[in-house]
Amino acid sequence: MHGNLRARLEKYFSQAIQDAFGDSVPAEIAQSADDKFGHYQCNSALKLSKQVRLNPRAVAEKIIAHINKGEMISHLEIAGPGFINITLTSLFLSQEVGRILHDRHLGVTIPPRQKVIVEFSSPNVAKELHVGHLRSTIIGDCLARVFEFLDQDVLRLNHIGDWGTQFGMLIAYMQEHAPQVLEGKETVDLPTLMHWYKASKTQFDADPAFKKRAQLLVVSLQAKEPSVTHAWKIICAISRKAYQEIYALLDVKITERGESFYDPYLPAVVESLQQKGLVSISDGAKCVFLEGFEIPMIIQKADGGYNYATTDMAALRHRASVEKAKRILYVVDLGQSLHFQMLFKAAEIAGFYNPAEILVEHVPFGVVLGPNGKKFKTRSGETEKLIDLLLEAVKEARRIFEERMPDAAPAELDHSAQVLGIGAVKYSDLSCNRVKDYVFSYERMLKFEGNTAAFMLYAYVRIQSIKRKVGKEISAHANVLVLEHPSEIALGLHLCRFGETLDSIARDLLPNRLTDYLYDLAEKFHAFFRDCRVEGSPQEESRLILCETTGRILKKGLQLLGLETLERM
Repeated sequence: MHGNLRARLEKYFSQAIQDAFGDSVPAEIAQSADDKFGHYQCNSALKLSKQVRLNPRAVAEKIIAHINKGEMISHLEIAGPGFINITLTSLFLSQEVGRILHDRHLGVTIPPRQKVIVEFSSPNVAKELHVGHLRSTIIGDCLARVFEFLDQDVLRLNHIGDWGTQFGMLIAYMQEHAPQVLEGKETVDLPTLMHWYKASKTQFDADPAFKKRAQLLVVSLQAKEPSVTHAWKIICAISRKAYQEIYALLDVKITERGESFYDPYLPAVVESLQQKGLVSISDGAKCVFLEGFEIPMIIQKADGGYNYATTDMAALRHRASVEKAKRILYVVDLGQSLHFQMLFKAAEIAGFYNPAEILVEHVPFGVVLGPNGKKFKTRSGETEKLIDLLLEAVKEARRIFEERMPDAAPAELDHSAQVLGIGAVKYSDLSCNRVKDYVFSYERMLKFEGNTAAFMLYAYVRIQSIKRKVGKEISAHANVLVLEHPSEIALGLHLCRFGETLDSIARDLLPNRLTDYLYDLAEKFHAFFRDCRVEGSPQEESRLILCETTGRILKKGLQLLGLETLERM
């Protein structure tokens, strides 16, 4: 029987409960807080005692009497008011680690394949990416990587803001001040486009004639008038080029499907809501009033225009009915929680998706704070440009490598600095519970001790170094592996829990569970390295297998976080 250890124990103990009491009750199994009391704990006796009217310890004894320990369980012990401590045999753990080494999925159980859509990053055209987009991009990419590793059919969507009034303003301004760009005779960068966008907003607010011209251009854009559509495409292309530079640096792949994609579907969404009697008119606007919410959801403004609630409704409907997604994730900041609660409720009432068949979830995250505890800004008080922040991290990392590896060639320094710099930014973000705000600090994220990218990379480098020193092929025979020393057993057990960790991330969408797992793995590996000699020991072959399995899971775990590894540091 394969599958993660906890799931297997749940099956064992559920069967024992049924045999003992005739009740089909799923067993509650948890990892033990301390290995010296056992590796896992069955916590079912307390709940069962009320049903079967026996004291919890007597219930625990009856469960144990119906467990066939076999090769898997070394011993069972009742603790406190009826907890059953479970210790696994070292033979069983040795076999499991051997199996992991020869398994493409490293012992992880692969669930049935489903279509999973992850919407993340989602910047606005003509605006630069900032630290808020960094969090969405890193968290969304990590979740997509986990689902891809679990063999799900993943669609990564970049729902960019590429439609609306702002394009009328910007095109009107560029027609007046930069026609050569719209004619394709000259190219500009995104900062220039942003400067024009701000100027167009000022003119829009101050000049009624300009405002009217901009509004007419929006109408022309919606009507797909060729010259205006051409101008819009040029603006989108300038923005896309700048975003692509950042995505390449972060090694993030994402399919652009902006608000413009859903524009043709908006009238049908409003029509469908009206037919179902869900629309009320308030101050000329078409609104959906939802029970339990104080404010209505506006789906069409008094002037006939649509807003992003309408677009999001059309997107959700499309993802459910056309894409046939079974799970839809929106990796968007915490500030949008109310919007998504209303969106999901309205879409459900409208019959655009059925929550019993499709899981739709907002994956919120907190803000990035500076060392002063306030929203992260540059020294001049501007929002930090994402590209500057990433390049600064790479520069800091290069300084560290210049000190640590004075013999390294410039090309190796550049590569190592990029791996550590970008990895440190990602790891620092993902190691925090995403719902909380977190403090951004180059100094802390580039440290070689504690739960940091550098500490993880160093553990991986140390494993490669051991393998190079021993200079032997890793044995293909899993039975060569024998876990005897407590540090070997602790490391082996932790390797077997990789699947449990990924199961919990797929369920609860918390990447920090993976960083916690990897940090514990690195700590357990360092304890093993301290206590158990590899090179030249009688157990060399066995311990080499343990090193190799640790290295593979460490590398895969870091890849799932979006980090590369290094061979030396």
